Amino acid sequence: MSYFENVKELVLALEYDIVHEEVETGILIINKESRGICEMILDCEDDVLVMEQIIFPVKKDNPEHYKQLLQMNRFLVHGAFVLTSSEDFNIIAFRDTLQLENLDQNELEASLNALTFALVENMDDLLIISGQTEKIA
Repeated sequence: MSYFENVKELVLALEYDIVHEEVETGILIINKESRGICEMILDCEDDVLVMEQIIFPVKKDNPEHYKQLLQMNRFLVHGAFVLTSSEDFNIIAFRDTLQLENLDQNELEASLNALTFALVENMDDLLIISGQTEKIA
């Protein structure tokens, strides 16, 4: 069984919805909105599974916010908040990687759950960084 097929089976066993797949490039896009996962990209074309979930675009370029994200990363069990830049804007995403050779359901589930926990634990700060709300004194 290919890595792609294995990841697909694991995702379905965990009851995530596959909204798009590209067998030739090893890409799956999954949803499970009840867990905060919406159009998460799973890239399994090489021997490493790259999981990336866009969180929000950065509206204001504030170095304090980036420092805050780095401090949040310290407490994450798996993965990290990352900054993806383009010419026009920056995007905050959650990114994790796993070895595909021995990937099992528990390992994948733990990484997916880590995103849910990261969002729940840091919701207030993430909303402030995204510009959705003001900090309450």
